[in-house]
Amino acid sequence: MPELPEVEALADHLRRHAVGRTVGRIDVSALSVLKTFDPPPTALHGQPVTGAARWGKYLGMQAGGLWLITHLSRAGWLKWSDKLAAAPLKPGKGPIGLRVHLGTPGEAPGFDLTEAGTQKRLAVWIVDDPATVPGIATLGPDALEIGPEQLADILKPHGGRIKTVITDQKVIAGIGNAYSDEILHVAKLSPFATANKLTAAQLGALHSAMITVLTDAVQRSVGQQAATLKGEKRSGLRVHARTGLPCPVCGDTVREVSFVDKSFQYCPTCQTGGKVLADRRMSKLLK
Repeated sequence: MPELPEVEALADHLRRHAVGRTVGRIDVSALSVLKTFDPPPTALHGQPVTGAARWGKYLGMQAGGLWLITHLSRAGWLKWSDKLAAAPLKPGKGPIGLRVHLGTPGEAPGFDLTEAGTQKRLAVWIVDDPATVPGIATLGPDALEIGPEQLADILKPHGGRIKTVITDQKVIAGIGNAYSDEILHVAKLSPFATANKLTAAQLGALHSAMITVLTDAVQRSVGQQAATLKGEKRSGLRVHARTGLPCPVCGDTVREVSFVDKSFQYCPTCQTGGKVLADRRMSKLLK
């Protein structure tokens, strides 16, 4: 799933390559992608692109007085092309949900919003105010804008696992499964630690790790071509998606906890005092 660093890089890509161009045409291949119907996509035709922005893991492109906003969900992506085909997309079951031509179709660049897999969660809104998108309206503070004292206040009401709390977009915006694994590894915290029971030292380590990990990822991602962002993300990961490999800090084996539809990774030596967390949903949770 694209998280804060990748979505920020995609917004930067649109600022550099889309701003100043004009929306020529929008093709909708999957009607299920559109979550708003008024104004219609045709309202963007002929409008100049004036900006791009990020809210948590939401990506937006401004054209005229409207915003085209997308949430890429777990398997979505923005695929840029220097020259898109002129033929309109046909409704179907392919990976492309929506296409934006930035100029005369067949002669100009643009991008596709795509989604792999069978779970279709890619979502697009066309609005005049981003705050009217339900998910944006309920976002917590952006992860990169939270100070140490604010983080402590944010976590006070939450007695759940720290892994779950910091990936709740209503609590903190922008962190997903991958970067939460990385942040907790750097902070030397168990994913099952109780959020509102962290010590002052643990809170300080968590805040430092959150800012360091995300800032580093943003710096590595911004300026990359959209096509290379996924590879850049994987190359910078220390524990996430590295089950069975040695921890780059201590050399212990990176372990995994699997659930029905997702998994996370951690280092026992760095994070849980050497304890291996049971790999089943209903197991006793180790703190």
